Amino acid sequence: MDIKVWAFVIYIILAIIVGIVLGFLVAKKYMVKYLKDNPPITEEVVRAMMAQMGRTPSEKQVRQVMKTVNGQYQMEKPKKEKNK
Repeated sequence: MDIKVWAFVIYIILAIIVGIVLGFLVAKKYMVKYLKDNPPITEEVVRAMMAQMGRTPSEKQVRQVMKTVNGQYQMEKPKKEKNK
């Protein structure tokens, strides 16, 4: 077993880099799935916040806020349209 010290150090560094990259990708996928399953804000929360501000929200206003909030959590890449 004639392994050089520098080769051992390179293997350790590569293993750490691969672990960091894989950990990041797994954590990102988990968080995207979690946010889709459990949205951080609901229509009831929007209504309650507007009521605390002294406003009576219309259904249109509530849906507009929900559309804006949900647009921020879309993690999918936009699809490219083909020009003909």
